[in-house]
Amino acid sequence: MQPKSLGTPQCPIARSLERVGEWWSLLILRDAFDGLTRFDEFQKSLKIAPNILARRLRGLVEAGMLEKHLYSERPARYEYLLTEAGRDFRPVLWALLAWGNRHLAPEGVSVQIVDGETGAAAEPVLVDRHSGRLLTEPPFRLAPGPAANAGTRARRSRGLRQHHLEEEEGHV
Repeated sequence: MQPKSLGTPQCPIARSLERVGEWWSLLILRDAFDGLTRFDEFQKSLKIAPNILARRLRGLVEAGMLEKHLYSERPARYEYLLTEAGRDFRPVLWALLAWGNRHLAPEGVSVQIVDGETGAAAEPVLVDRHSGRLLTEPPFRLAPGPAANAGTRARRSRGLRQHHLEEEEGHV
């Protein structure tokens, strides 16, 4: 059973987990990226109980990841389409896929990301949109943003002090 709230409204990771952190939700999003849109398609793919699927789809709609559209009036049937926020989630799923291939696939890679033009295997990395540089530490780190409250500023300040200590000790 998942908690109702992670209780850290300033943390974007906690906010993200509240929206999509439940594993059925991630698999529904994976299937939506594969083109599935209808309840019965998700149910067949995931072999999930109808009540759980209905709850997860409702949660993804409420979170703004999917939109619900009526495609049949009698009986009422809906399809679920990715929203802009949902489509923006693709790199997160691809990063999970790459991490799983690297660390959790002793039998080898079963699904991989490939270049659609060449067929060559691709390896996702995070880069800064402005500079094009890889997001590695150092020089990149977490810092409080303009909307950070005092607690978030203190937490990020502790992280910065720890980073400087590690740098001085030669661990970075």
